[in-house]
Amino acid sequence: MEFVPSSLLALAAIVALATLGPRRGAWAFFALLPFGAAAAFNLPALGGATIGVADLAAVVVFGLVLLRRGAGASVIGTLRPWQPGFLLTLVMIVAAFSAIFLPRIFAGETEVFGIARTAQGTGIVRYPLGPSTGNITQLFRLGLDFCVFVGLATAFRRVSDTGPALTALIVATLVHVALGWIDVATFATGTAQILDPIRTANYSMHITDTMAGIKRMVGGFPEASSFGYFSLGLFGFWLQYWISTPGSRAAPWMLVLSTVAVLRSTSSAAYLALAVFVVVFALYTVFRNLRPEAERRSVVLTAGGAMLLMATLVAAVASYQLVEPVTTFLDRALFQKLATDSGVERLSWNTQALINFRDTWGLGAGLGAVRASNWVIACLGSIGVVGTGLFIAFLASVAAAPSGPRHDPRAGVIRGLKAGCLAMMSAAILTHSTPDLGLFFFALAGVATGLSRALVLESVN
Repeated sequence: MEFVPSSLLALAAIVALATLGPRRGAWAFFALLPFGAAAAFNLPALGGATIGVADLAAVVVFGLVLLRRGAGASVIGTLRPWQPGFLLTLVMIVAAFSAIFLPRIFAGETEVFGIARTAQGTGIVRYPLGPSTGNITQLFRLGLDFCVFVGLATAFRRVSDTGPALTALIVATLVHVALGWIDVATFATGTAQILDPIRTANYSMHITDTMAGIKRMVGGFPEASSFGYFSLGLFGFWLQYWISTPGSRAAPWMLVLSTVAVLRSTSSAAYLALAVFVVVFALYTVFRNLRPEAERRSVVLTAGGAMLLMATLVAAVASYQLVEPVTTFLDRALFQKLATDSGVERLSWNTQALINFRDTWGLGAGLGAVRASNWVIACLGSIGVVGTGLFIAFLASVAAAPSGPRHDPRAGVIRGLKAGCLAMMSAAILTHSTPDLGLFFFALAGVATGLSRALVLESVN
């Protein structure tokens, strides 16, 4: 076990969580989530595997929940049949079976794309299906997601107070945005080594990449796409919360910060996902307000947002036609993306994943065995039609969780958490390579599920 400078960061968060508890100390866990390139410790004996600071904190959150009085009944309540926790448990069972047995059952029957070491270094190659370390690491990642979801859902189902959740999102936003601008500033001044203490994970670090002469903002993550993915979750939350809670002073500022973070990431996946999310969100808002009792503010915001979107599109088209730097940037980020070597390669991953799905009779080649560039295709190729169906059922159950009365400020937080999940799903469906949606996604889903259950129990009592 190799300790690194960022180990102290993980230790500080663990102390805060142990002192305050997983609910009141949720801000400490959320503060670690933007440090995607920071290791709690590395494991040289296991090929240099990394346990991230948020990974370790996820286990601590789950452990603290289990150590509380009455934990057994609370966890069982979170996992009650046909609720989100129960469906996610079924997903874990199917994923574990697929990771352990399917690569052996279908060994050599199909070829898969995966990460492997070659003479040129580590890269994505195609090879015959068989057991690999990827099966274990992806099962471990999904297990951490499960711990975060169950831990936070259980912790927040006790009390309907949304204050700790809102504080956690504010802290996560401020830390994330601050790291992003520090990354850009240190690159511009030639002092990028300042961030070395939080870039300690054994990942490929794309921290010097530029696009059309612009430094790609990566913040505490190893690459711009991860930074953009996290920013989308924050944007989705703050957009919905700002609309639902007009009296909030923090919401407008947090929405501006998260919007700038998405745009400044220069991630083509984030840009496409942003467009998809905004359209879906606008349509949902319009149809939800098609009734006489619709709030005047919601109608005004919806109409104003539609006009602003149209104006933005017109400005973007005009700039693309007339301004050379804008043309170069948009071509590189969006319009010529599929024609690049990276775009062609990612399309080939999807094609092969669908072949894997067919060759394994719909069972999948096993979690961690398949790499794709679309979350649905990655799930089908990895955990098959059963696992994918259960995963989608879990997502639907989180989306359907009660939010409470529309005028209740707590309802705005729950809806915001769901919107954050939707924004991240918009990106995952476009580009995600594995079924793992990340700790931040499951943290949002877990808190939303817990608070929703707390409101239901409160209304019953």
